[in-house]
Amino acid sequence: MTTLMEKAINRVSVLPPRKQNAFARLLMAEMDAETQWDKSFKSSQHELTELAGAALAEHRKGKTRTLDLSGDF
Repeated sequence: MTTLMEKAINRVSVLPPRKQNAFARLLMAEMDAETQWDKSFKSSQHELTELAGAALAEHRKGKTRTLDLSGDF
């Protein structure tokens, strides 16, 4: 276990059980979401490659523009 994780667990361990359980649920949900994201990303490599190729083709045809960070958001 890392030092940072030990510090986090020590801080959570002094909380009331209800709050400890809330942190535990949050951590487990985040870990589950990360696992799901990894699976989705792994299984979509073919589609992502196709999308990247299509984006490059559009760029080469001049159908793209530079992102303007001051006005595009």
